[in-house]
Amino acid sequence: MLQEIFLKKNQKKKINLLDFDLTKMTNFFLKMGEKKFRAIQMMEWIYKKYCIKFNKMSNFSNTLKNKLNSTSIIVLPKYVKKIKSLDGTIKWNFLFNTEFIETIYIPEKKRATLCISSQVGCVLKCGFCATGQLGYTRNLQVSEIIGQIWFVINKLNQYKLKNLILPTITNIVMMGMGEPLLNLKNVIIAINIILSKYGFNFSKNKVTLSTSGIVPAINKIAGKIDISLAISLHAPNNHIRNMIMPINKVYNINLLLLSVKNYLSKSTANRGIVTIEYVMLLNINDSLHHAKELVCLLKDIPCKINLIPWNPIKNSLYKCSTYNRIINFSNYLKNKNFIVTIRKNRGSDINAACGQLISK
Repeated sequence: MLQEIFLKKNQKKKINLLDFDLTKMTNFFLKMGEKKFRAIQMMEWIYKKYCIKFNKMSNFSNTLKNKLNSTSIIVLPKYVKKIKSLDGTIKWNFLFNTEFIETIYIPEKKRATLCISSQVGCVLKCGFCATGQLGYTRNLQVSEIIGQIWFVINKLNQYKLKNLILPTITNIVMMGMGEPLLNLKNVIIAINIILSKYGFNFSKNKVTLSTSGIVPAINKIAGKIDISLAISLHAPNNHIRNMIMPINKVYNINLLLLSVKNYLSKSTANRGIVTIEYVMLLNINDSLHHAKELVCLLKDIPCKINLIPWNPIKNSLYKCSTYNRIINFSNYLKNKNFIVTIRKNRGSDINAACGQLISK
């Protein structure tokens, strides 16, 4: 009876199986009247064999294939354009109905990072970011988040068959369009799939979620998901952060750092260290006085600081800090025993660099 109700319920709107982690996939098969192991088999077809056609899943009976065809689908984001930078960075544009999002592949010699989006646009309106200028449209579904990764990995596998070998994706960063923690439910399921041995099977140390500081959500995920955390801080005090990041008027720096400490107390990812992201804006936040403030602010936070030379966007009055100011800022922090990196400028010639994503 349960099976009949399930089949009737799903006759009109088919379920996209890319929306399911293992727990949800298991429940799906149980409601269908199948055994639990079918969920693992399905996950292996999708994420190990990169097969999304039910009729090619050889360990499923014809009866099961018919059930699947009548209740479910496996649909990827629609790929519309690929743009390659002079430095090798690749930007893939995907279309969801009439909405575009962007995914960035950043190769290095023996590794590659995939930067994925979690929303169409962004509601936070950070002054230095192009996505904020775009405005917010909606959250991405799990399948739309996961589909970005699936598509790019599958595309890289296809390139290998043509002897065009690009570095395998070693790192996933949720630093694309949108604020991940404002799409919390779908992002958590997506992370489960990214980490699961039946999914993409990435190490928690190789998956990073970047947030502008949604304090209740940081506290909510503490102890529930364990991946590397990056905080878009970008200012050494509330006055400057209020100007460039409106979210600070809701959750100020003090509240943000308390939530970071809470998260780190329950995390073992990235050796219990948070990444502090700090965009370098000329004469806004880049003086040695600002560096001194930052040292005082972060003295009790186990962190590494990633200085980000600002990438130009349209209709912005900001300018990037000069090379000398960035180096002086970095050296001051290093002399105070902070781990500091300066982010390489990748993909700026195709508007694929940090802060430039605007879905066009």
